Amino acid sequence: MTDSAPAPAPAPETASKPELPDRLSVDPRSRHHVAAVFEHPIGIRLNGKERFDVEEYCISEGWVRVPAGKTLDRKGQPLMIQLKGRVEAFYR
Repeated sequence: MTDSAPAPAPAPETASKPELPDRLSVDPRSRHHVAAVFEHPIGIRLNGKERFDVEEYCISEGWVRVPAGKTLDRKGQPLMIQLKGRVEAFYR
């Protein structure tokens, strides 16, 4: 005689996504890096157009930092340029 109890149903995901900060950076060395946010896919729109190369953004000041081509600084990090406009951050 075997007791086969039904497997418990998986618990629904109760952990909600953290609120997106006003300023966020991809670089873990930055003080604006929030690791919990990067557990979910994030999208950034600049002036209504979605950008996929954003390294850092600030919604209140209205700018994003993106790499300037393949140019590197003297420490080997990509050289960043700042683009200004209307910034929107969202979860995909």
